[in-house]
Amino acid sequence: MSDCIFCNIIAGEIPSKKIYEDDDMLAFHDISPQAPVHFLVIPKKHIPNVMEAKPEDALLLGKLLHKAQTLLAEQGCAEKGGRFVVNCKSDGMQTVEHIHLHVFGGRSLGWPPG
Repeated sequence: MSDCIFCNIIAGEIPSKKIYEDDDMLAFHDISPQAPVHFLVIPKKHIPNVMEAKPEDALLLGKLLHKAQTLLAEQGCAEKGGRFVVNCKSDGMQTVEHIHLHVFGGRSLGWPPG
């Protein structure tokens, strides 16, 4: 989708600080980090939000979460962990209409989130 910023990042039309890429997904550092470690993991398939994911997307979404776990450990957060967040639609504060997993680490994160 040409109007989707994440699709444009996947296509290489917008630069990103990539930390992982394969045929199914891309992971890159957030441009406005909210923790010492803050990156996004996105599917290359355009899925607007979690509410619009189909049963056939379940494996892909599971792969995103597993890769996020691996990448967080590689970023030095294996011992203390972090936070995995998927915002959904307006009440969930989703700002880009393409499923994306925020991964935070490197400091203690408060609750509730806001």
